[in-house]
Amino acid sequence: MDAIVVGAGIAGLTCAHALAQAGKEVLVLEARSRVGGRIYSHMLAPGVVIDLGAQWLGPTQERAYRLAQTVGAALFPTYTEGESLVDFGGQQKRYTGIVPNLGLWNLLDFGRGVSLLDKMAQQVPLEAPWRAPNAEAWDSMTFATWIQQTLRTRVGRWGMRLFAEAVFAAEPGDFSLLHALFYLHSGGGFERLTATRGGAQQDRFVHGAQALAEGLAQRLGAERLKLNSPVRAIRQERDRVRVYCQPHPDAPTSVYEAKVAIVAIPPALAARIEYDPPLPPARDQLTQRLPQGSVIKCFAVYDRPFWREQGLNGFVTSDVEPVHLVFDNSPPDGSVGILLGFIEGRSARQLSGVDPERRREVVLQVLARYFGEKARQPEHYLDHDWSAEVWTRGCYGAHFPPGAWSQYGHALRAPVGRILWAGTETATRWMGYIDGAIESGERAAQEAIEILSVHPDHN
Repeated sequence: MDAIVVGAGIAGLTCAHALAQAGKEVLVLEARSRVGGRIYSHMLAPGVVIDLGAQWLGPTQERAYRLAQTVGAALFPTYTEGESLVDFGGQQKRYTGIVPNLGLWNLLDFGRGVSLLDKMAQQVPLEAPWRAPNAEAWDSMTFATWIQQTLRTRVGRWGMRLFAEAVFAAEPGDFSLLHALFYLHSGGGFERLTATRGGAQQDRFVHGAQALAEGLAQRLGAERLKLNSPVRAIRQERDRVRVYCQPHPDAPTSVYEAKVAIVAIPPALAARIEYDPPLPPARDQLTQRLPQGSVIKCFAVYDRPFWREQGLNGFVTSDVEPVHLVFDNSPPDGSVGILLGFIEGRSARQLSGVDPERRREVVLQVLARYFGEKARQPEHYLDHDWSAEVWTRGCYGAHFPPGAWSQYGHALRAPVGRILWAGTETATRWMGYIDGAIESGERAAQEAIEILSVHPDHN
């Protein structure tokens, strides 16, 4: 065996497919009973699919668009016709365009903050954020501290907090300013990350985003993929690695040998694998510092998208707890109406583990505030708490608290002997997104090919 890939998310499958295309013998080991990782599609009814995980593509995510075309995954634009809603400070307003009119001084304050962030972000090297001119200072403070020091209005500060929740599924006090700046540069700037039309939320998958993973898995072949195979340990020797799988403590252990191993799972999960010999201190300390975000995706399904009849497009930004962000998530033909609400950051942590009926009641109450009493009576409701997923433990990805980038960032992608690292957290462009996962898989495959070329005849 040439290579073993740990994890059948987009990063792992991309890596394995690239290795197979290069003529390498490869095996993918996946803990779940499905492929896709943080991409997880669910069929509500024939022809009606929702994405419990990642679901959008947007401009400059060229790798993801190419993959969608390759596997035949059809796309359609997120619904944006009509007016959006903003609900802030107890008042609700309708608006068109990207930014609601909440007062000239508020808009100037927020716009100045966005401009400053984008300008600073351009100074952060994507390959090595710790080498930014002000890396130490930026990495010593949280994004929340920068907001408090820079923004002057309550509206401006709220807008930045909403950005933190929506993009990182975390509170602005959870990650460093340097991480925020790297992420902005990685994704092409503030507007690119936050916009729908022309931004990262522009396009959706007709049949669900999991079609990307399923298409890759099909091309890889069933003989190269083992599901229900959680990796518990990796032992590294001079010329090979041994990977140990055990579905549960009472099950027998399966052992696989290869020349290289590519670990393509979130850092928090990679840290739970036992390594022999132990990982270098910098890599181990890094993974101790990279928590996953907290998000619950909530779906309310109606007989039709009735809000469109009111001239609304379903998009809401709000300070009303716990749902601060809502999208129209209806299928392309509008045959049913689906509202998607996000519970993120602190609110997700508070509601994780809460009785599902109670959570449903809270979410529908907020939706009724936004769209009227009809929103309180969906035909179907479901939500998905990614922090409760055993083999994910949070979404959308890992975030870097103060000190992580500047002191340990150099260990993020650095190979450890014959162990290589993939996953969207290791990407330079579109970190945290599908596109970043693809980039990471391609890079790790190339690194593996280079190692394999040193001893091509080893069996």
